[in-house]
Amino acid sequence: MISRHGGWILTLGAWLAAGCADDEAATSSGGAGGAGGASATTSTTTSASSSGASTGSTGSTGSTTSAGAGGQGGAGQGGASSSGAGGGPSGPTYASCFANAFVNPITDGPDYDQYNPVVASHCLGTNHQDITGVERVVFVGDSVTAGTPPTLASDVFRAELAEALKTKFGLSGAGPLWDQYNVLSQGVGVQKFDGAFANCSKWGARVDDLNLDNKQLKDCISGGDFNKRTLIVMTMGGNDLAALTKAATDGASMATLQSQADTWVNTMRDAIAWIKEPGRFPNGVFVVFASAYEFTDGTGEVQSCDVSQLAGFDQPVPSPASLRAIVVGVHEGYLQIAVDHQVDMLFLAEEFCGHGYERDNPAAPCYRGPGQAAYFDLTCTHPTPAGHDRLREMFMAVVNE
Repeated sequence: MISRHGGWILTLGAWLAAGCADDEAATSSGGAGGAGGASATTSTTTSASSSGASTGSTGSTGSTTSAGAGGQGGAGQGGASSSGAGGGPSGPTYASCFANAFVNPITDGPDYDQYNPVVASHCLGTNHQDITGVERVVFVGDSVTAGTPPTLASDVFRAELAEALKTKFGLSGAGPLWDQYNVLSQGVGVQKFDGAFANCSKWGARVDDLNLDNKQLKDCISGGDFNKRTLIVMTMGGNDLAALTKAATDGASMATLQSQADTWVNTMRDAIAWIKEPGRFPNGVFVVFASAYEFTDGTGEVQSCDVSQLAGFDQPVPSPASLRAIVVGVHEGYLQIAVDHQVDMLFLAEEFCGHGYERDNPAAPCYRGPGQAAYFDLTCTHPTPAGHDRLREMFMAVVNE
């Protein structure tokens, strides 16, 4: 994410590298991150567990881009699915989804299954909602949603997803001008509203920009908008992770970092609770958000990206194992929010791992085999057109199932 984003990649990279590097002296990576089914112990308000399953040792990812048949449910404050295709007692678990995703075993990561999420049959995210009858679509979040150079606006997942949603739900709007991001104004959309679509995302946004500092949600939703059956889409949290890692490199205590992480998760929870408050959207509201990703494929080798130093990825974290545990708790907190409020989360960290700057390194924790597509562009942290295509596929798969 542009501005305020530097250190979060350091944190995620070291989380994934932990299974191979243990707690050796911090390098330029530092911190925590993650994909895979194993868990770490932490004591955050997100109730992280110390149990979980590790990933397998062979094979390639089994994720697909096609969605299943979808659950039953429907109206009201989100149409939570009661019998979706996949997930639940007869469907996949998070651990089973990624048991054979990577060639090398990953032994440290979030334990999402402790919260009993309904995991979608395609393993790209959860399946808590039966998303039907959408009348309005709202995009909020950070630079991944807003779009960044050198990717053309029309190739950003927001624009691509809008086209797919227009077809699925018979919506209008989201034309070429709405697709554009303003490089002279923190990436805000050139046109905020167009037909059934709204966009309030911007570069550098943090979770508190959803409903506290900049109030992205209230900027995009007001008056009669609340009466429309609404789908809210977001990528949010990368810049919060940057701030957390920066505080760690500046010498903040673990207690201070834990408090900062708890505030981050609780602010996200409050934003989702605001959306899902009974009666706020009398005709129904759906939310789909993503976990955070990283570009080092679990190695923590941030210098693998040519401009990493320009992006600020050159500071070691004093206690990477401790920070890793905190960030594992943050990601588990995100998943718990999805379960508690019956909204959906994409497994973006897992799906993008193995498509970064170390994707051809057989020793990388997220190595998937030769010939993997690159999902990260020359800025290190933002998606390539192929990465945006995958984001669109992931969001649409969750919407369809």
